[in-house]
Amino acid sequence: MTPTTDLFATMRAHVVEALRQILPELPPEAFARVLVEPPKDASHGDMATNGAMVVAKLAKMPPPKLAAALCEKLRELPVVVEATPAGPGFVNLRLDEAFVRAVVPAVLAAGPAYGDGPAREGGPVNVEYVSANPTGPMHVGHCRGAVVGDALALLLRKAGYDVTREYYVNDAGAQVLALAYATYWRYLQALGTPMTEEEYAQSVPGGLQYKGEYLVPVGIALRQIFKETLAEPGAMPAAATHWLDTVRDFTVEAMMSAIREDLAALGVEHDVFISERAIVAEGWLEKAEATLSAKDLIYTGVLEPPKGKTPEDWEPRPQVLFRATQYGDDVDRPLRKSDGSGTYFANDVANHLAKIDRGFPQLVQVWGADHGGYVKRMQAAVAALSDRKVSLDVVLTQIVHVVKDGEPVRMSKRAGTYVTLRDLIDEVGKDAVRFTMLTRKSDAQMEFDLNKVIEQTRENPVFYVQYAHARCRSVLRSAGDPAQADLAQVPLDSLTDPAELALIRRMAGWPRTVEAAAAAREPHRIAFFLQDLASDFHVLWNRGRDDATLRFIRAEEPEATQARLALVAATSVVLRSGLAVMGVEPVEEMR
Repeated sequence: MTPTTDLFATMRAHVVEALRQILPELPPEAFARVLVEPPKDASHGDMATNGAMVVAKLAKMPPPKLAAALCEKLRELPVVVEATPAGPGFVNLRLDEAFVRAVVPAVLAAGPAYGDGPAREGGPVNVEYVSANPTGPMHVGHCRGAVVGDALALLLRKAGYDVTREYYVNDAGAQVLALAYATYWRYLQALGTPMTEEEYAQSVPGGLQYKGEYLVPVGIALRQIFKETLAEPGAMPAAATHWLDTVRDFTVEAMMSAIREDLAALGVEHDVFISERAIVAEGWLEKAEATLSAKDLIYTGVLEPPKGKTPEDWEPRPQVLFRATQYGDDVDRPLRKSDGSGTYFANDVANHLAKIDRGFPQLVQVWGADHGGYVKRMQAAVAALSDRKVSLDVVLTQIVHVVKDGEPVRMSKRAGTYVTLRDLIDEVGKDAVRFTMLTRKSDAQMEFDLNKVIEQTRENPVFYVQYAHARCRSVLRSAGDPAQADLAQVPLDSLTDPAELALIRRMAGWPRTVEAAAAAREPHRIAFFLQDLASDFHVLWNRGRDDATLRFIRAEEPEATQARLALVAATSVVLRSGLAVMGVEPVEEMR
């Protein structure tokens, strides 16, 4: 039996070929929606296909009749033991066990490349994630977006896409201005100013917004470099025009350096950092306006009052508007404020035009759920700027509640008002943070229980999956760590126990899982797959404890031992492959 790296893709090809033989008059695109998947009930067989149901309408045949004809064709295949119609047009398949077992040498031969998708056509994918404002340490909310984005980028690469990982630095606007004033206060303190914080705050536009201790060392660094040159005599504040640009740039760089350190501690990487200020300075906003204007998509108009406003408190004013409604948005969107400066949305439009100009036909971005209302307008802008040739997929991440000993954890000594990312990593470790953040769909709220994440129980998915890999490695070390290439050649006829075959069938689904998770932009599916794979392996391990004939290593049965070592080695390969997509290091042994 020839090894196959994707059992489901192989069977789908068989199904499509059978349908083509039955329906030679149909064009190739008629079979695009044919799927081959695991059945919902394992007792129904190894695989199920919807082929007859999705093709029946074009074929002008009743689905059950086409399903019966498809079964007849599939039964002719040596690899198919049983093909039975089910429901409104499904077909359930039971496969020859030797065909299933051939997955094991395929996994061992492919090694880390098992599950890799083919190189994709259609150009590179730009994945933008984190993009936290450089106004302070990264917090738990940023953490989820960072992990989801990084895992998604790794997943897309595994699926065969050319991926660029990008961080958009929000270093323009009012928040960065407020940050500069807050840092300047720490600089004055470092100089020994006689002013009180309250006195200084009265002179700050909008008040003193950032009061965390993380700015103290930045103020001290400013004093060390610039001495008293940024202040008036007596360590009193100078006019903002004298220090603002210097302090703002210095602070943003210091905050970004800290953010990079936090991301590195989490194992999160970016290929490119793009500055919002640079985008504006390079004229991308004007280029975006010119592009949209040339398509008659900009006009001066007055928007309707927002929901909740009454005519008495609404002040209509002419604004430069983008015809977003022509591209699926609910209302047209302003690009310029009344003072002529670009809106927050306009700067984002400029950023997206720059991405398009850099040659990315696919854009994927990870945002906090509080930006959910922003999705339609950005998708409209990207569609308008690219004549609908560039896609924008947005993955939303919900908030994370951190608890310990059953109580919410609310504060950080460093940040003052929230739990920082570094606090979380220091508490439970990088791998536990990453894995746990991916155990729920990103747009579902989650509770991060610090106690449960370090428990060594089945209820802790981090431990459960890592324990499966550690057990694999323990078995292989006990056998002298045989080479995978050697194990790929051993006979596997002795692998007949249902638990052994269930484990192989699970591994067979890895390439399909990668493909589906990448297409859906859902990296949490990888965590679910790994938990199921770990469960199948632990079941087999426990069977061996209860039944000596199922133990992995039996001196009196060398051939069966080699077959089971091949199975264990293949399991470890797939576990490592999945953990790599999640950015989690597999452990060799549990401590």
